[in-house]
Amino acid sequence: MKVTKADIVISAVSPKQYPTGILPEIALAGRSNVGKSSFINKIINRKNLARTSSKPGKTQTLNFYIINDFFHFVDVPGYGYAKVSKKEREKWGSMMEEYFTERANLKMAALIVDIRHEPTKDDIRMYDFLKFHDLPVMVVATKLDKIPKSKRAKHIKRVRDTLNMDETDKVIPFSAETAEGKDDAWRLIESFIR
Repeated sequence: MKVTKADIVISAVSPKQYPTGILPEIALAGRSNVGKSSFINKIINRKNLARTSSKPGKTQTLNFYIINDFFHFVDVPGYGYAKVSKKEREKWGSMMEEYFTERANLKMAALIVDIRHEPTKDDIRMYDFLKFHDLPVMVVATKLDKIPKSKRAKHIKRVRDTLNMDETDKVIPFSAETAEGKDDAWRLIESFIR
């Protein structure tokens, strides 16, 4: 998909703030600092539509980005960041749960993981949560440029095995540096928003 238009619509904390209408949505989930913002920026060819931060736990709202007036990317708060109070984490948790379980516009979730490392317990929990609610999941394994080509297959298999992935879900190896995996990600996204 050629992106000609991309804007942030709203940072929402409750359903009454979600955009109205029937545009399909793709949610982006992942732990803090795994590269969700870099993924969004690279895939839509923008430097900093989604703010990247060296401070984990920065996204504290559901950020709705409208793409080509055709669909929304929804960036959800990163999980697994220790410096956030338990109360705050619970608030994010219920906000995210409400979105994932009740939003009719949601067509697929992209779970962002770091290909260099085994998915964490939080990643497994998130994947299981999404599958429990019958959502298709695209696992985007970022930082692809940081591992040798000869080890890619092994790392991809480890991601699949650790998450105990459903046969129908795909792993997209991805690099925000080189844009490798971008076309594969778009192909999959388009199949869910058409």
